[in-house]
This record gives sequence, C-alpha cells and structure tokens, in this order.
Amino acid sequence: MTVQEKSPQTTSLRSRINWLDLGLRVGAVIMALLITSLILLVANAQPLKAYWNIVLGAFSSTQKVSAVIASWVPLVLTTSGLLFTFTAGLWNIGMEGQVVVGSVFCVGAFRFLDQTGLDPWIVITIAFLAGALGGFLWAILPGVMRIYGGVNEIFGGLGLNFVAKALAIWLIFGPWKRPGVASMSGTEWIDPQFRLTYLPGTSLSPVIVVIALIGAIFVALMLKGTHFGLRLKAIGKNDRAAHLLGIPTTRYFLLAFGICGIFAGVAGSILVTSKQFSLIPDAGFGYGFLGLLVAMLVNYHPILSSIVAFFFAALSVGNVELQYMGLNSYLAGVLQGFLVLFVVMTNGVRQRLYKKG
Repeated sequence: MTVQEKSPQTTSLRSRINWLDLGLRVGAVIMALLITSLILLVANAQPLKAYWNIVLGAFSSTQKVSAVIASWVPLVLTTSGLLFTFTAGLWNIGMEGQVVVGSVFCVGAFRFLDQTGLDPWIVITIAFLAGALGGFLWAILPGVMRIYGGVNEIFGGLGLNFVAKALAIWLIFGPWKRPGVASMSGTEWIDPQFRLTYLPGTSLSPVIVVIALIGAIFVALMLKGTHFGLRLKAIGKNDRAAHLLGIPTTRYFLLAFGICGIFAGVAGSILVTSKQFSLIPDAGFGYGFLGLLVAMLVNYHPILSSIVAFFFAALSVGNVELQYMGLNSYLAGVLQGFLVLFVVMTNGVRQRLYKKG
C-alpha cells in the first residue's frame, strides 16, 4: 500500500482523535459545573445566579477587568515556567516557594539600594533581576537533590515551600521587621518611587502586561520551535532513551528547573512592585499552586495556558461577589479543583481508548 493510499486513513484517524479530545474536555467542564451546582443547591443557593455574580465580579467595571488582568499576569508567568519542567517530565511542586523567594530577593534589593540615589528604573530593574535570581536558585535546589541525592522532586519541592515561607516570616519578624513592632502585615512598604505606576482609574500597570506577554511568547517559541524544546520533550517521554541518544539529560533537567524558577522569581517581583509593596507572610498568593492546576488543565499547551490562566484569574477576582449571596468566596476554588480533577480523569480515559484503538 502506497503512502498516498494511507494518507486519507491517517487524516480520518487524526480527525477522530481531535473530536474525541474536544468531547472529553467539554465533558470535563460540564461535570465540574454539575458537581459545583449540586454543592450550591445543597447550600440553598441558585447556581445560575452564583455563576452570574462571578461574571459580574470580574467584568462589570473597568476597575474589575484591570484587577483580573493584574491577577492573570503572575499566574500566566508561573504557568509558563511550569511548562518547561512538565515538558521535561518533572513535577515542580516547589513553584510557590520559588515565587516567595523571588519576592524576598526583590524586597532585599530595594532595601539595599534604597539610599543609593540611583535612578528609580535602574533600581527596579536590579530588583527584578534579583527576584529572578532568587527564584532560579530556589528552583535549582530540588533539581540538584533529585540528580545527586536521589530525592524525588515532588518531596524536595514541597519541603522547600515550607522553608521559603519560614524564611519570609523570619525576615518579617526579625531582621526586616517594622521599626518598633513586628507585624503579620509584613515589612515596611517600598518607597513609592519604586512602585510600578497604574493606568488611570485602574489597579493595572502596563509594564507587567508587557512582561507577561513577552514571557508567554518566549515559552511558546522555545517549546514549539527550537531544538531545546524538542530535546526537553524527548527527555520527558523517556529520559534514559534520550540520554542514550546523546542528549545531556542532567543539564536539561537543571535548565528546566532554572528557567521555571526565573519565571517564578519575576512573578514574585511583580507582586512586590505592583500589588503588595512589601514582603508579607503569604508572599506567593497561591500563584505557584494555581499555576500547577492551569498547566495540568491545558495538558501543558503553551498557547492554551494563557487563555485558561485568564479564566482562572477571572474566577479568583469574581468570586468576591459571592459574599452578597451569603456564600464563601472559596467556592471558585472548588470549581477550579473539580475542573482539573475531571480533566485529569478524562486524560486517563483518552489514553486507554487510544491503546484499545
């Protein structure tokens, strides 16, 4: 049978696979909505009204839309960074800690350079570089522990998350405490000249949007159109076979962790300069863990990750409106969790169907 005779069958098979993927993903979304709706009914709340309130909470004004975008920026950065480690077959559970350490290094740079008289934009640039360095160093640690110590990166990352938070709390109540008093509200705010300026009438800085777009484009190009991305995929599929083919797997493991950490550190720096303006105990705001959910939901697809991250950001901002229905705002987190759960389940179903086919 010739190649020409096979090609229509191949095209038909790919078409069926694409429709199956779409159907399973739509089914996962419907199941998540149904389960969340049942929870709402048990709580004597109207599901449609609750969902509509979330939409209003996210998009009913310019200020709210800007808040959604401002929340989307660190989320898309953490998700984009995680795509490197996921592509290499690594679970970077320590992303939250890397965001925290990025914030620590960023605030530390501001404190060190505060009285130097340098141009504010030079100081801000150095602080961002310091944040990226902090995230990079913290991300390399689980990679080193896995490669040279035999410690699974999941356990190493989880442990380092606790250490990162403890480090932040120690600094807040110790060396960096506010004059005369230590407070859970955090360290002293950075000087106003070092804060990123907002668009008029919003809580959004155009600088962070540009950074997020550059980061998302960089990830898409690196993973889809370079030898580096192809090698990462080969390692993720089978690291032993990739090593036998001459790919330096150890180097690529560390690169994947390091690049992911840089993205986390930049996200932490953005939170410091455009949102929190200080170091607080919960410096990561959960963006590292939420990025894990988004990455799994899109099956590690670079372009889809930006879109789904925006949806998750809208849920996180819009859920505040639920309090007017007497509901806890954490309900949006329930919906996010069920979405990921059902998508992961459908991925398993899809793989079984492919094997049978």
